[in-house]
Amino acid sequence: MRIMQLMDRYSRQIAVIGREGQEKLSKARVAVIGLGGLGSLVTLYLVGAGVGELTIVDYDTVSISDLHRQLLYREEDVGKPKVEVAARRLHDLNSTVRIRSVGEALTEDNVDDIIRDADVVIDALDNWLSRQVLNESIVRLRKPLVHGAVNGWYGQVSTIIPGKTPCLYELVQLKSLPQCVGFCPVVGPVVGVVASIEALEVIKLITGIGEPLTSRLLVIDGKNWIIDEIRLSRVENCPVCSKYLKSKEK
Repeated sequence: MRIMQLMDRYSRQIAVIGREGQEKLSKARVAVIGLGGLGSLVTLYLVGAGVGELTIVDYDTVSISDLHRQLLYREEDVGKPKVEVAARRLHDLNSTVRIRSVGEALTEDNVDDIIRDADVVIDALDNWLSRQVLNESIVRLRKPLVHGAVNGWYGQVSTIIPGKTPCLYELVQLKSLPQCVGFCPVVGPVVGVVASIEALEVIKLITGIGEPLTSRLLVIDGKNWIIDEIRLSRVENCPVCSKYLKSKEK
């Protein structure tokens, strides 16, 4: 009975990715770092898609200024911890998905433990300092990372496979989006576009279907509807890759 219910639940998705693809999703473990605009929407799509386990990481509480783009939350949630609200709402959406909540800021001390068991990690952060911490960990542990960022009318997405593609350090050198310090302006639907692409990248990585955005940076101009694709190449002297990858390859 339970198998039939699950088949019915994901029937329209299975029609696209097949039963094997759905089974891969049901066994996958995904870590979403940040539950702001990107993370709150990515988690909805991944829980809806039926990933096996979702780790959600955020130390912040819900603010009224979040609500125009962080659609997982409601007015009644203002002042509450994001991980607690998110865990409850995501469970209500799909009770078959295991939710692991981490109500802490990402640091050099905890990052490896948080993502160690993940099959795919999602960068849904809103600052580049935390991204540097995350980047070192995914390269050190060789974890695939789906990167997303937004600013104003613009967004960008790329998929990083340590040892095969440029890491986030190399990508940031392009300065494709301005780096926010503190307040970062953004138009809500732009966040939705980027979050949707991030969720698709995760599904492709897990199922092995399609071509992910590896060694490519997708840059979206939502104001003028211009979408550019920048080809990326690894930098031999990248300080992060040089530090962690070459020593393992010897």
